Order: sequence, then structure tokens, then C-alpha cells
Amino acid sequence: MHDPVFWARYTFAHEEGPGADRLGDLEGLLDDDDDDDDDDADEDAADSSLDVAFEVGEGHHVVLSIDASADSYSLEVTTPDSAEPAELGWDDLAHWHPYALRWSELDLICRAIAAWDPQLQHPGAPLALLCRFAAVFDDDDVDQAVAAVDEAYAALRPPQWEGYWPCGADWLERADFRGQNVIWQRDEAGNLWARQDDRHDEPFYSTRLGPDTGTGEGFPHAPLRAVLDAATATVGDARPAVPDAPVDPPGHG
Repeated sequence: MHDPVFWARYTFAHEEGPGADRLGDLEGLLDDDDDDDDDDADEDAADSSLDVAFEVGEGHHVVLSIDASADSYSLEVTTPDSAEPAELGWDDLAHWHPYALRWSELDLICRAIAAWDPQLQHPGAPLALLCRFAAVFDDDDVDQAVAAVDEAYAALRPPQWEGYWPCGADWLERADFRGQNVIWQRDEAGNLWARQDDRHDEPFYSTRLGPDTGTGEGFPHAPLRAVLDAATATVGDARPAVPDAPVDPPGHG
């Protein structure tokens, strides 16, 4: 969590992502790591993959699945009654669909993680790791979101380190969908989902693009709703405030 090389890889700065222009001397270290990976790919593959589970309350978890050797990361949730994790989104350098959460939902999740385990402060490591799966829209307090992400990264920065380190502005560069005509709707069960009309410059790559089908296919609305309910109970607060969205009539979409 305190290694600038890790963050340069995790945020894709090493692949010309936001912050690449600030890498400086880290570029040489990243190139050396790439050479080592080419030589020892088979041996290192297992060591570079892991799952990080954050509990939000009563057996409900948000799970970050990391495959560093493939520059691939996914977000899953588990509930006490689920046999397998439910994938909300993934981020990679090929066919990414990371945008699974609204900012208010991510903030709630991270506050619940901190309440459940006080060693995981908020803003801190959970927000720094999970913010790649959230986006902001026209009705969000974007300044507050960026400040929180900035604080999360800063909390992990080594005191004497003056080189590259990710910041809130880097996150916003990938997560900003203001003015991109992403419209949120709510189905009768209270699930939120988005659609994007044709008037946009940046496509909204997400699997959260339709209501609950009731068939187990598509975005896992019910597991996410269970995790958000557990997080709400943990922090003792109301469900995160989101603007009123049109209710999608049954059978629409």
C-alpha cells in the first residue's frame, strides 16, 4: 500500500494512464519489472493474483480480485446466502467495464468498512483501491469526491517520498461522466441502473445498464442491494442519498 511502483501499475499510469507524465525515475523500475515478468511469467503468475475481501457487516463483503500479471482487476460482492461471488465490474487494458457504483454508494461502503474494522480508516486504503469502480455524474458533489480520493491516496504515501503518487485528479480523469448523458433510473424494487443516450463523447462502460431480470442474468442487483443494506445498518445511517430517478415500468428496457 505504500509502494509507488504498485500504484503506478494499479492505476495504469505505467500504461500511459493518468499520472504517466509524473512517473519520472519510476519508469526505469517499471521497465525492469516488465523484463522480469517476461522471464518468470509462469512462476510469478500465482504470486500476483489475490482476492482482498472487505466486510461491510454481518457476513456481507466487497471483494477486490487482483491479477497484477494481467493488469486485470474485478469487483465482486458476497452475501451470507450466496454460493459464489457476484461480479459487478472489471477493469483491464482490453475490454474494461469498471463503472459499477455511484459515488454515494462507494462512500457508504468505505464508511461501513471503517466502522466494521477501525484499522481500515476512511478515507484510506479501501477507497484508494475501490474508487476505480465508481464514477461521478452531473448530480454528484464532485469536489467532495475528488477531495476524499485525494485524502485516501495521501494517507498511504510514505512521509519522505516526493516522487510519483496517484491523486484525486488522476482518478477523476477516468471517472468523470458529467455531460455524457448518463441517465439513472430506478425499478420498482428500488434498484438503480443507468443508460446512456447517443449524445456523448465518452462511452459509459458498465454492466449496470438494465433492471433486475429476475433470471440471474445481467447485473447482480439483489446482491448489491443486500451489501448496501448491510453497510447502511453498520454505519447506522440512511441509505446513501441519490437523486430521484424515473421508475422504469415493468417490461421496459
